[in-house]
Amino acid sequence: MRIATITNWAYGATVCLTIASGIIMLMASSADTLERQAVEQRQKFDQLTEDIETDIWAQSDLARLYAIKKDPQVLKEYNQAENSLKRIELRLEKLQDNGASDEELALLHEGIKIVDELQDEQQTALESLERGEDAQAVALLYGQPYEQELERAQNQLDHFRQILDKRVIAAVKEATKKSKALRTASELTVGLTALLFLFVLGFILKRRVLRPVVRLSDVVHRLASQDYAVETPNFNQIDEIGDMAQAISIFRENGLARQRLEKERDADWAIRELLARMTQRLQGCENFNDVINVAELFAPNIAPGIAGRLYVLDREPWQMRCVAQWLSPVGEETTFHPDECWAVRRGQSHPPVNGEPDIACYHLPASQAESALCVPLIAQGEAIGLLSFQNISADNAPSRAYLELMAEALGLALANQRLRDALLEKALFDPLTGLRNRHHLEDTLQTQTAQAIRTGVPLSCMMIDIDHFKSINDRFGHEAGDLVIKSVASIVQRAAHDNGLAFRYGGEEFLVLLSGADEAEAYACAQKIYTGVHELSLRYGLTEIGPVDVSIGIASYPQHAQTDNLLRAADVALYRAKELGRARIVSFGMLEAG
Repeated sequence: MRIATITNWAYGATVCLTIASGIIMLMASSADTLERQAVEQRQKFDQLTEDIETDIWAQSDLARLYAIKKDPQVLKEYNQAENSLKRIELRLEKLQDNGASDEELALLHEGIKIVDELQDEQQTALESLERGEDAQAVALLYGQPYEQELERAQNQLDHFRQILDKRVIAAVKEATKKSKALRTASELTVGLTALLFLFVLGFILKRRVLRPVVRLSDVVHRLASQDYAVETPNFNQIDEIGDMAQAISIFRENGLARQRLEKERDADWAIRELLARMTQRLQGCENFNDVINVAELFAPNIAPGIAGRLYVLDREPWQMRCVAQWLSPVGEETTFHPDECWAVRRGQSHPPVNGEPDIACYHLPASQAESALCVPLIAQGEAIGLLSFQNISADNAPSRAYLELMAEALGLALANQRLRDALLEKALFDPLTGLRNRHHLEDTLQTQTAQAIRTGVPLSCMMIDIDHFKSINDRFGHEAGDLVIKSVASIVQRAAHDNGLAFRYGGEEFLVLLSGADEAEAYACAQKIYTGVHELSLRYGLTEIGPVDVSIGIASYPQHAQTDNLLRAADVALYRAKELGRARIVSFGMLEAG
């Protein structure tokens, strides 16, 4: 039962008991009033009867005195007493209106009748006195019959007073008894009201209100501090406290849901920040390895607990090659044809929905066929790589949208890096020979000379020129000339492979920087180049190109020149080799020796 219902019933019962107590108290007061009225009536009757007795004796005494003295003043007083007695008799006749009973009135009327007879005898005696019959008047007033009548009147009035006292005493006792009973009933009603009030206080306020409210207050305080782990009390009572407990339980559930959503939101923002940070790092990557390192670092954090691999598409051969992996994925790092992955085929994530029946990618291990996700790296409408994730379940499944954003960022970074590498290669490498070009030489020379100065190691430079190259172009054409240049460049590249850098300096000229090589070591390398070129056997179509020779000039730091004129010294040595008839090696040291 609801507290409001109990309270209403208790309030109604209290009101009823209070009204009943009031009525009983009014009845008790009425009984007291009746008691007082009976006492007042008794006093009034006693006073009247006493006045009658007094007036009877006084009038009788005045009549006797007048019979003896015949004093007019006594007669006058007698007449006054007679008038007073008549007034008293008139008042006694109205006693019936004041609650006198019939028996009492009969006794009273009988007494008044005797008094009237006495007055008649007194009048007779007075008349006898007026006639001069004094002896007869005295005999009448002092005689035995007259005395008996007086005594009879006295007895009658005493009897009336006794009956009146008896009735009044009985009425007072009855009124007192009734008043006491009513007061007892009133006290019981008040006590019952107090017990009901105490019951309401004890049962409702303490058991149904105070105790539950104290428990709910503790729960509310903990919920206010966002401690949603607190267990809400389960009050089965169907009342306001039960409603409050249910509302607090709903508030706790909403708080848990809100806390869970906040955690998801925070995790979501954390992943977004990771994606933004990864994108920023990808924008700062200088080479392919930087992109791979960024992917290996951020992928396991964006998809926590999910193992995976990053593949890139090599155009020669047309294969997907694993360049990075994290969290120990199942299977080997094998290459595979792009068509073995449905994500690469379709150009979108595969399978579309995890857990739904779908065809598995052929490159995946059999154990991962149903728990893997492949996301292609798309750039300019082409798949250039692949993100392959493993061990995905309903409990740890990452947001596919974030994985696709990561794939998009990696795809753009790889595509930009490839484009950058291609542009850099075109800017720094000669497209015909694959050697570094003259623009690359400027930066490399600064680096090599600074290193030589810092470490104190020697640095040698070789200037190589193909002899009579113009005549080869004129005799066989430019394609044959290109063949000669490519062949010589290949020999130069092989000779300088270990500790040198080869450049196409321009036209048919080449340059080699040998870090850590002195004049003798540079001369030995030049000899390999010279011999290799001299032994070339080149054919252009069906025509054999004649022997090809080169002239080489060598200069070394710090033996022959400083860093700022090293190339100039090597060029001087080359010029001297051409002056001496070409097809030879000349070092700057030989020029200094004469």
